[in-house]
Amino acid sequence: MNKQIAGTELEGKSLEEIVLSSWNSGKPTPVFNNAAQVWNHTFFWESMKANGGGAPTGKLADAINASFGSFDEFKNQFKTAGGTQFGSGWAWLVTDKSGKLSIEKTPNAVNPVVEGKTPILTMDVWEHAYYLDVQNRRPDYMTTFVDKLIDWENVAKRYAAATGSQ
Repeated sequence: MNKQIAGTELEGKSLEEIVLSSWNSGKPTPVFNNAAQVWNHTFFWESMKANGGGAPTGKLADAINASFGSFDEFKNQFKTAGGTQFGSGWAWLVTDKSGKLSIEKTPNAVNPVVEGKTPILTMDVWEHAYYLDVQNRRPDYMTTFVDKLIDWENVAKRYAAATGSQ
């Protein structure tokens, strides 16, 4: 990607600025896939930790209950988004400034940032994320991700930063 943007108006910009500029109002440039995949995967890795999972606490837990009715319902909807994303893509937990949460899914390199939304959690549902561990059993991978890998402390920090509810 660095070679792609060398000598262009994108050189020296932040990764998020490159993602937004290369999205090109829904007509992505060739740089977009590279930049957005770096952004998405970095966000994904920062959404996990060893011995993660469990349930969120505090304001994030309250927001999940208010937005989805319960933590179990959030898990069902999040896994449904990942399970129904045809082919490669992502499941996202996003928030607005008021703290209302929603779940989205996006194909390929697309992410909620390009739509002006604030993601606080993502799950990679590209087959490369799970094939070595569970072959083509995406539901098994999604259960492991939600139950054992999510770093709820980091997700809560993202939520607080996005809503100003530190």
